[in-house]
Amino acid sequence: MVAEGVEFRVNHVVGPAPLGAGNAAAQTVDPSRLLEDFDAVVLAGGAEQPRDLPVPGRELDGVHLAMDFLPLQNRRVAGDGGVPELWAKDKRVVVIGGGDTGSDCVGTSNRHGARSVTQLELLPMPPDPERNPAWPYWPTRLRTSSSHEEGCERDWSIATKAFVGGKEDRVTAVKVVRLEWKSGKPAEVPGSEFTLPADLVLLAMGFVSPWASVLESFGVERDARGNAKAATDGAGSYATSVPKVFAAGDMRRGQSLVVWAIREGRQCARAVDEFLTGTSDLPR
Repeated sequence: MVAEGVEFRVNHVVGPAPLGAGNAAAQTVDPSRLLEDFDAVVLAGGAEQPRDLPVPGRELDGVHLAMDFLPLQNRRVAGDGGVPELWAKDKRVVVIGGGDTGSDCVGTSNRHGARSVTQLELLPMPPDPERNPAWPYWPTRLRTSSSHEEGCERDWSIATKAFVGGKEDRVTAVKVVRLEWKSGKPAEVPGSEFTLPADLVLLAMGFVSPWASVLESFGVERDARGNAKAATDGAGSYATSVPKVFAAGDMRRGQSLVVWAIREGRQCARAVDEFLTGTSDLPR
């Protein structure tokens, strides 16, 4: 891509986007400057706004979003200095969320030397992997990753009620309740509340939308879910409400699969080509 003339500018943050656990030395780019210097801008970042868990005790020390925890290990391995001291070593870790991000939290905690790791999932335990009652749709199967095989207690149909604090406002436990699912809807099972000891809680419940600050800095209109609003067909496809600003992938459709990002990226490239030249030979 470099040989074809693409210039990469890394460690740049566009607009007042939160840095999270990223590089605090990143340069800030004013969106208005991008609009002045370029004939078209494509917003193709991910759906980086994590789903939070606003229950009592959320503010306690030791309760963290997964992406405040996971990137730190990459930075340590890369030899970066000044990495925050957030470790799972000798701690009782509770991971809330059963997807890939939650699995990464399990594996990283094990590598840190956690005392124990428990992973909780809101949904019921998937059926026998040999059955596919959802055919022709994507089957819901129990997926066990290499991280789980390294050591992890897993529990399903669990809702978190509160985080319990101890000395110095640090988390010491998680109050949960079992759920019963009927017709796709959960209901708490009376008398099923219990408490899990926890020194570190990692919230890995997926992502909901792009960072609002990025879209707001461009003045781009958003849909009901907080994504950049842009159509995918017809004249002006992938164009946002701001002239010469386009959006594709998770930033337009919300958290999804990489194959959708590839498809929308190709289609958006054609839309930009048509916008700049009036026509395009790129595949759609």
